[in-house]
Amino acid sequence: MLVTLHDTKATAVIDSIGAQLLSFKDSAGTEYIWQRDPEFWSKCSPLLFPIVGNCRNNQTRLEGRTWEIPKHGFCREADFAVTQQAKTSAAFEIRDTEETKRFYPYSFRLSLSYTLIDGSLYMEYQVFNTEERTIYYCLGAHPGFNCPMENGASLEDYDLVFEKEETISSMVYDCKNLEFNPGNRISRLKESRILSLNRELFKDDAVYFDDLKSRAVSIINRNTGRGVEVSFPGFETVAFWSPYPGEAPFVCVEPWNGSAIYATEDDEFIHKNHVQTLKPGKAKSYGLSIKILNE
Repeated sequence: MLVTLHDTKATAVIDSIGAQLLSFKDSAGTEYIWQRDPEFWSKCSPLLFPIVGNCRNNQTRLEGRTWEIPKHGFCREADFAVTQQAKTSAAFEIRDTEETKRFYPYSFRLSLSYTLIDGSLYMEYQVFNTEERTIYYCLGAHPGFNCPMENGASLEDYDLVFEKEETISSMVYDCKNLEFNPGNRISRLKESRILSLNRELFKDDAVYFDDLKSRAVSIINRNTGRGVEVSFPGFETVAFWSPYPGEAPFVCVEPWNGSAIYATEDDEFIHKNHVQTLKPGKAKSYGLSIKILNE
C-alpha cells in the first residue's frame, strides 16, 4: 500500500512494505530520493532492525542460542500496518510473528511515523518492549538520495557538510572478512565541516563514523547551495555509502545504532557496539528528519 503525504512545499510517498520512503519531492517536482534502479540498488530507504549490517557468518548468540539474522534484519520486506493516515502524516507498525521469531527471540512492536511540516519530513522510529524481560536490538536508517540532484551536475560537485567542525576518522570495512576493523582507520577531517564527495571515497564500502559530534549532515552542491539536510538526533553513529566502482547516481546517509560486526567483537549480540537495551513494558523513540535546501 502506498501512502502519499503533501503540503504546499513538498510531497512524500511511503510504501507499507518496509515502511520505506519511496519519494520526496519539492513543490517544483524535483525528486530527492533514489528511485530503486536494480542496476545499482533495488532499495531506496530501508529500515534496519533488529540488526544493522551483518553478523559474523550471519549468526549471533542470544539467549543462549545461535540465531541466523539476515543482513540488516527482516523489516525490509515486511508489510507494515498503516495505523494512522492524514494529509501530512502517517504511521506504520509491525509486531513480532512466528516468522520473526525464527531469527530473533523477542516480542516487540516497532513503529515508524512520518510527518510533513513546512516542506520538511520528520520521522520517528519507536520500539516497544512487549516482553516480560529486557530486550536487545540495533536500529538504523538507510535513505538514498539522488546525487546529482540537478541537471548538468555530477557527484563530484557535492560536499558532505557536517553540523559541527569535526576531527574524525572512518573505520575501514574489511570486504574480505566482512567486518569493521577498529584498528584500521582513515583520517577524513581535521577541524573541518566539509568532506568532498568522490567515487574513491567508497572503495572500501561504507564510510563509517563512530565518534562524531554532529547530529546533522547535508549533501550540498557547492556551486548552487542546493541539496538536503539529514538530522539524526536519535542515532549515535552515521555511515555514507554509494556502490563502487559503478557510477551510481546516489549517496546514502545512514544513521545507525549498531553496525556490521567489529573484528574485535565476539558473537554475543548483547556485546555489539551501540546495542540498544529496553526494559519490559518500556518504549524508546529515535528521531530523524530530511530538509530540502533549495536556496
